[in-house]
Amino acid sequence: MEQEMKFCQSCGMPLNDQVLGTNADGSKNDDYCMYCYKDGKFLQDCTMDEMIEHCSQFVDEVNKNMPKPMTKDEYKQMMRQYFPMLKRWKK
Repeated sequence: MEQEMKFCQSCGMPLNDQVLGTNADGSKNDDYCMYCYKDGKFLQDCTMDEMIEHCSQFVDEVNKNMPKPMTKDEYKQMMRQYFPMLKRWKK
């Protein structure tokens, strides 16, 4: 059975066992990546817009897996649609 792809609930990065964040007790956290969440705390104290701005610098990395490359502005627009659905940013 194929496992459904999971994404960091803070930055939207695809998750696998190698990039999972950690809880306060050192166990793996299934919701957040190691770049956003470590030892039970978020590593960045930021707003959703600040996170989008931060993530937009990685558009070249994202484009490696895309059939049609996106511009930085297109990527930001996509994140503005997607991020409000993530656990960390849900109102």
